[in-house]
Amino acid sequence: MNNRLLIALPLAAVLALPALAQTTSSTNQPAMTPATSADTATGKAPLTPPSREGFWGRVNPFARKSYVRRQTEPIRDRVNELDELTDANSKAIKDTDARAQAGIKMAADKADAADQHAVDAGNKATAAQQSAQMVTTRVQTVETVVGNIDQYKAENQTEILFRPGQTVLSKNAKDAIDTMAESVKGQHGYIIEVQGFSSGHAQTAITASQKMAESVVRYLVLNHEIPVYRIYLVGMGNAPAATDDAAKTKRVSGGRVEISLLKNDLEQLSANTGAPATSADAAQQPK
Repeated sequence: MNNRLLIALPLAAVLALPALAQTTSSTNQPAMTPATSADTATGKAPLTPPSREGFWGRVNPFARKSYVRRQTEPIRDRVNELDELTDANSKAIKDTDARAQAGIKMAADKADAADQHAVDAGNKATAAQQSAQMVTTRVQTVETVVGNIDQYKAENQTEILFRPGQTVLSKNAKDAIDTMAESVKGQHGYIIEVQGFSSGHAQTAITASQKMAESVVRYLVLNHEIPVYRIYLVGMGNAPAATDDAAKTKRVSGGRVEISLLKNDLEQLSANTGAPATSADAAQQPK
């Protein structure tokens, strides 16, 4: 009996040491404030330590698989929940980043479009200003031309000589008229002044000068298709011809016709505006 007691006492002491160590460690550990569900990532209350089971408590060297599975199953569930939460957060972050990048790109595209619209508007404003300036310049040119529409300037002058009693044009006379007529083809705002001079006296000289001037006009109309309304004819008879010296005049010997080409600023207006000045030409027609 004594032998059994001696064997049981050491065995009990050995078995009591683990329990005593656990009790001591749990007693020495500082008290911790229990965490709430709001402090955890999953929003659930933290896991509670498993209750003591059996003689060995939580340090059971002879624990079965079912016991270990029961002890680790809550931890495994929480780990799986954390993995799922991490995946969900990663997807949410990627979605947020994608939406942010799309928003940034859309804002950049709209800014570029707004810049392009601003550039187009600036170009249109510049073009409109240039057009307005051109219109103003043309209006000023038209006003100047209209103001001086009846002011003709001598551009060219040709003299045709006739023998006494002759009214037919010579070859040299036709060549001189051809040269003048070629210079006015397709032009506007001009008139041709034809003045005939003849030697003689009174009505005889006027009639002779009229016939010589008519031969020149006839040639211009038939051979060069010069409109009749652009030609002004006058028979001056034996009137003295003007010279460079206003104090001196010269008398005509034989017959002579002076052809003067006169122009106003209508041709300049047509060149500036790019439109034919038909209306202004019509205003010059004799009534």
